[in-house]
Amino acid sequence: MPPLRLAFMGTPDFAAASLAALIAARHDFAAVYSQPPRPAGRGQQPRPSPVQKLAESHGLPVLTPTSLKTVETQQQFAALGLDAAVVVAYGLLLPRAILESPRHGCLNVHASLLPRWRGAAPIQRAILAGDGESGITIMQMDQGLDTGPMLLRRAIEIGPRETGASLHDRLAPLGAALIVEALEGLSAGRLQPIPQPAEGATYATKLTREEERLDWREPATLLDRRVRALAPRPGAWCEIAGERVKVLEAEAVEGRGQAGHLIDDRLTIACGEGALRLLKLQRAGKAALAAEDFQRGFRLAPGTALA
Repeated sequence: MPPLRLAFMGTPDFAAASLAALIAARHDFAAVYSQPPRPAGRGQQPRPSPVQKLAESHGLPVLTPTSLKTVETQQQFAALGLDAAVVVAYGLLLPRAILESPRHGCLNVHASLLPRWRGAAPIQRAILAGDGESGITIMQMDQGLDTGPMLLRRAIEIGPRETGASLHDRLAPLGAALIVEALEGLSAGRLQPIPQPAEGATYATKLTREEERLDWREPATLLDRRVRALAPRPGAWCEIAGERVKVLEAEAVEGRGQAGHLIDDRLTIACGEGALRLLKLQRAGKAALAAEDFQRGFRLAPGTALA
């Protein structure tokens, strides 16, 4: 297949995996778009995104506009003469003029089996909901929220102890492989976009700070999913002895007691249904610790209330 003239639009590590695969496939990159560098680290120095760093390491031209809504930006994009644009977790709204400019349109790598989990947080929402599978959908973008017609769709199983991080790390290379396959099939005329089914659409709204806090009145199985979905970032948390502590690993176990109270000396907390045993915790500014090591610092007795 002759190389396609592409623009790549993405920002985080998840997107960098797809960019790396397209570079390896020897496509012609007219431009790489990414979110502007953000202040980070102790010195709050501007830090380029993973996509920008990868693109620059390969000598690709990088653009970091704060918006694509200006006429000038849209004219600059149209002048690139693109066969396609690949969009992966970019973070900016694409106006109609951008969507319609490339010959094959704008292709999105989405981390769910559309139409389930349209939106910003499909990986975490799938685990929170207890889904048995996730996957990647390659779609041609339209102006709706992840409503465009599908080109490829591939499922993987969500493991019983799957975390947000582990599912992310499994889906990123799958998305990278599928976008290479989709571009090849689209260019050769072997792929035709298929409208998404009307049934089964759900929305993966952005996670809120309130959802990060563990509510002991909820069932332990739900809290276990919450810990796994949010691990390691942003992380579920609770208050222990008046201190906010991240819970990085936990498991639902049998147990009864007053919700939010320790029922043994192994950091097992009674919940609305069952109990949750904390396995790995992290205090602010400290290293993560296994539960037994954490207990040595707090010496929490059965009956202690957690908030």
